[in-house]
Amino acid sequence: MIRDDIKAALITAMKGGDKAGTATLRLVQSAIKNRDIEARTGKAPDDDDALVVEVLQKMVKQRRESIEMFVKGGRQELADAEAAEVAVIETFLPTQMDEAATAAAIEAIKAELGATGMKDMGRVMAELKARHATTLDMSKASAAVKAALA
Repeated sequence: MIRDDIKAALITAMKGGDKAGTATLRLVQSAIKNRDIEARTGKAPDDDDALVVEVLQKMVKQRRESIEMFVKGGRQELADAEAAEVAVIETFLPTQMDEAATAAAIEAIKAELGATGMKDMGRVMAELKARHATTLDMSKASAAVKAALA
């Protein structure tokens, strides 16, 4: 499980004296714990790794947005610190599907559901997320689904 890998990496980072890695991994664990608490009130994902991947993807997205803002603001040292955090977080994410595999998955779902137009986008996106949420960047997938249904 990804959760166990993160815990082991934290112990290794602490023993190795990697302060930046330790801090980042503690942030990751904290975000996962917060998501666990939120999941108590709502419906938790069936797969624990799906929950962890969702949290990690959100953290990477937030940091990429921060990097963009820091670069625009001329704060390169802060952008570099965020980039280092992204590198640590991404080591725990599963390999993302490339564009060809994404297009193939979208076409398969589109054919299976009989989707023909934009009115079917919600159904296609729901099925895509159910099948490939851990290996797919849903924001990029949304644009691909929109293009496939247009």
